[in-house]
Amino acid sequence: MKEEEVNRCQIQEWYPKFRSASIKTIIHELPESFVQYLLDDYGPFLLPLSISNEDALPNRIHNPEEEEDFVVQEGSEDEAEQTSPPPSFEELELKIKESIESLGGSVFPKLNWSAPKDSAWISSTGSLKCTSFSEIALLFRSSDSLVHDLCHAYDSCSEKTLSRPSSFFLALRKWYPSLRPEREFRCFVRDKILVGISQREVTGYYPTILEDKTHLEMLILEFFRDKVSENFELEKYTFDVYVTSSGKVKLLDFNPWGAFTLPLLFDWEELEQISGEEENGLEFRIVESQCGVRPGLKTAVPYDYIDTSQGSGWDQFLTNADEERQRQRTSTEAVNAELTNNSELTNFPS
Repeated sequence: MKEEEVNRCQIQEWYPKFRSASIKTIIHELPESFVQYLLDDYGPFLLPLSISNEDALPNRIHNPEEEEDFVVQEGSEDEAEQTSPPPSFEELELKIKESIESLGGSVFPKLNWSAPKDSAWISSTGSLKCTSFSEIALLFRSSDSLVHDLCHAYDSCSEKTLSRPSSFFLALRKWYPSLRPEREFRCFVRDKILVGISQREVTGYYPTILEDKTHLEMLILEFFRDKVSENFELEKYTFDVYVTSSGKVKLLDFNPWGAFTLPLLFDWEELEQISGEEENGLEFRIVESQCGVRPGLKTAVPYDYIDTSQGSGWDQFLTNADEERQRQRTSTEAVNAELTNNSELTNFPS
């Protein structure tokens, strides 16, 4: 993979050309100070100071265990030292507030490539729906997924010269509450030929799209030929679409071929072999029964909750649990042995 391929898939690069075929989006270049705020893992979890009290969330994520770290003791050398003030991005907040209003009051935020899907758990709605700058900052500051965009976007490139993009962008996408996850699809293009289509929501079985499979394939193929094929510069890439119940197809995103892009119901080796639509070999895969449901990616809870690697909190917990079970088993066996011995003594002939 080349850096150019990764760059072409940034939303600020492709959206202007495909505006009419996509969902309404407003893009803002982020100041470097906000980027550094997202990268700061060492200070307290401070949310930006909001210029609007009605939009503000509690400024600091409260943790009683840390509270003593911020209490100034009388006579201490740190008596004059104050807790770091919350960051403020007034100009950016004003622009975002105006954009949210123009998009109907609710938006779905993302960076150059990624959305903070792994931090939806911290939202009051359990989704990526945002109505204020504070809510966007909370999702972004809580997300591990965005570390990809911030630090690792070019890690899979064969000739890596960049460590990060020169600029980061916030894309605010209009929020549609009626969107149904089963009608979103990922399309795979190799040598400018559509070779595969996969249902994106692979954790559920939806009989309605199974019944409509042939029609959906025709709509997506027609959209690719009319809107995407001659207008996107890369030879190999993926793109995501949403198909409405009325048959309209909307472009959602572009992603590079391979690397960090999920192949969903395919694997990359077979996608390299499929002949594609030019030879009537287009593969369209959906979950066709409950048996075909795939396990969900663990992206909706804190990383510490799902990390089971050696030395992690869960690893230690499971180790302790195993040791406790073994201790109880040994204790039970000892008690049983003692009871058996007592029984033998009681029944021993005099």
